[in-house]
Order: sequence, then structure tokens, then C-alpha cells
Amino acid sequence: MVNLNKLKGKIVENGYSIEAIAVKIGINKSTFYRKMNENGDTFSIKEANAIVELLKLSSTDAAAIFFATQVA
Repeated sequence: MVNLNKLKGKIVENGYSIEAIAVKIGINKSTFYRKMNENGDTFSIKEANAIVELLKLSSTDAAAIFFATQVA
């Protein structure tokens, strides 16, 4: 399960919108929103890697976001 709160926080922290992230990783913004509404469970590895690279996430942050076992 993806920790969506942390992901959204990192998106804002880096000055992006969800729409901008979607465009930059090469997917439709509607698709990105749908994946977010599905708790991020349908993000592909390629998409997750693109997000990590775009947001310049540390390995600790990436693991906390994309390998969350429990979300508050």
C-alpha cells in the first residue's frame, strides 16, 4: 500500500501539482487520480521509479511512501 499522505506532501514540497507529476511521468492526469483513489496500489514499478526520480526522493523516503505497510 502506498502512503498517499507522504506522497502528496512530497509533491507539494517539491512545488508540483498532481497534474504536473502525471504529465512529467507520461500518464494522463485522470489515470494518475484513479491510481491515487485506489490507494496507489496500481502504480507500476516504472511509474513509481519515475516519481522517485522526479521528486528526487531518498531511498528512505521512497521506501516509506511506496512500501508502506500501514497508513495513518
